[in-house]
Amino acid sequence: MAAHRSAHDLLPQDRGQRRRGVVEEGLRAATEGGASRRRAMRERVDVGVGARYTTQDLPLSFTNQHGFKLFNFGDSNSDTGNLVSGMAESLDPPNGQTYFQKPSGRFCDGRLIIDFLMDAMDLPFLNAYLEAIGAPTFRKGCNFAAAGSTILPATASSVSPFSFGIQIAQFFRFKAKVQEIQAKTRRYDKFIPAQDYFQKGLYMFDIGQNDLAGAFYSKTFDQILASIPTILLEFENGIQRLYDQGGRNFWIHNTGPIGCLPQNIAKFGNDPSKLDELGCVISHNQASRLLNLQLHALCKKLQGQYPDANVTFVDIFTIKSNLISNYSRYGFEQPLMACCGNGGPPLNYDSRIACGQTKVVNGSSITAKGCSDSTEYVNWDGIHYTEAANQYVASQVLTGKYSDPPFADKMPFLLKLKF
Repeated sequence: MAAHRSAHDLLPQDRGQRRRGVVEEGLRAATEGGASRRRAMRERVDVGVGARYTTQDLPLSFTNQHGFKLFNFGDSNSDTGNLVSGMAESLDPPNGQTYFQKPSGRFCDGRLIIDFLMDAMDLPFLNAYLEAIGAPTFRKGCNFAAAGSTILPATASSVSPFSFGIQIAQFFRFKAKVQEIQAKTRRYDKFIPAQDYFQKGLYMFDIGQNDLAGAFYSKTFDQILASIPTILLEFENGIQRLYDQGGRNFWIHNTGPIGCLPQNIAKFGNDPSKLDELGCVISHNQASRLLNLQLHALCKKLQGQYPDANVTFVDIFTIKSNLISNYSRYGFEQPLMACCGNGGPPLNYDSRIACGQTKVVNGSSITAKGCSDSTEYVNWDGIHYTEAANQYVASQVLTGKYSDPPFADKMPFLLKLKF
């Protein structure tokens, strides 16, 4: 709590300077000695635009002069519109307000981690596979991630029917359709990937959080831990199928500290003995750690099994945990309370009403409203991170030190960053 008070003791301009340093710190680690110019805090959303670095300043794995494409699989951490498009899911303002000025299909006030990574690679944001309006282009890749998705096959109670296996099947259909079009005509080449992109492209994964979080509603802790090998076997099968189809570059995020999400604290954290020193649910984070430990072991196995492939494990859990435990150091003021919600401190989360919605509860009309400044919050709506937090996470991913193998090791899929 002392750290929390010290953050408030700072003058407004001092807090702004501290927040501006969040991404600069990550960039300095990745580009030693590189100077960085950053916009004011209210414009901190422009990571990757406010600074420029030569490729000589960067880790080898991010310095490619060749064409590059990305295919993404996951859940709401990287969904850019699939659930909203595929299920007619409603997202109301203030979702999207920080960057897009309107809901964008992302469960966030602005951009996601993947958006910042795409921007850093000088690539446009990924269009959602199921987004058919607005003449979307898939020349630079395609996003199959859908909010609420799990690695295991969906059930009748699942938020999303687009489980990992379905997303893989959608990719194969996408690839077959591209090949069919290219065999007939070249007139659509500017909208779809070239044939060799499916082998040269990067396959990115951020999924598994919902397998664990959802299980706590119906299973014992021991049952959840026992299910992890089955979850990862399903994931491994998906990787195998992509490899068999020519995929060679795999970028795998582990799952974050789900015990620190207001949704889970509100539901499972009523007993103080079940919370850690940060106020996070112990059992949920223990499950995350075990899944991540076994996922890391799987990645090491795949690295040995596929010597002609690049399998990179990225430790998102450590990055997010560090942000939550040292939030004031990085310019944030609220590590666990939702920016957009209802109920006020300490969590500002009400499971009955989603961000931006208005409902009648016990005879009273209640609206889940956004906070005045989302850059002060790590959490957006009780389940997802704010754009400011996503920017911090992306900046740390780009240092390379949370990856196995680290960026310092030369890897064939080399990217060209804007920094």
